[in-house]
Amino acid sequence: MHLSLDLLLGFALFALVTSITPGPNNTMLLASGVNFGFNRTIPHMLGITCGFFVLVVAVGFGLGAVFQTYPILYTVLRYVGAAYLLYLAWKIAHSGPVSDSQQSEARPISYLGAAAFQWVNPKAWIMAIGAISTYTPMQGYFTNVVVIAAVFALINLPSVGVWAACGTLLRNVLKERRWLRVFNWGMAALLVISLYPLLLESFS
Repeated sequence: MHLSLDLLLGFALFALVTSITPGPNNTMLLASGVNFGFNRTIPHMLGITCGFFVLVVAVGFGLGAVFQTYPILYTVLRYVGAAYLLYLAWKIAHSGPVSDSQQSEARPISYLGAAAFQWVNPKAWIMAIGAISTYTPMQGYFTNVVVIAAVFALINLPSVGVWAACGTLLRNVLKERRWLRVFNWGMAALLVISLYPLLLESFS
């Protein structure tokens, strides 16, 4: 079966819903938009999209099969991701006051940091595996994998950009230090809460 228009449209809807709904990436982008503004968050956005593109291609070209053969590797990856999320939550919670100064001591997540994070982001893995297993026909498989990854990236970038833009719009509301502190702690809490399914599975 070729990658038909109907299948591509169905996948595009899947990509939009999974990209724009809350998750670790979007929570961090919202916080980055508030603390650093839209322009300084652009490398973070691009890192997410490019890193996820590479992840989808890697899953499509066989990395997912490696995890099926050696499930312990996936388990280790998930716990590394959980530890890194806790670290990011701590960083967000202790972010400083809003500042327009480019010389601010605090720095947004870099392009490479955001790209690398996709490899330990549980939601990104679920999205990538879902895209490959559900929407990628076997006929012309390798071409289809690249098309799926490219379409996902094209939809993902503006979707995550919405969250950064929303954060930027909140900058004026959160100029007061105490409200910014409340916001940052709230975003940190959401990141920690996003680990609940992993913890539930671990103790079940």
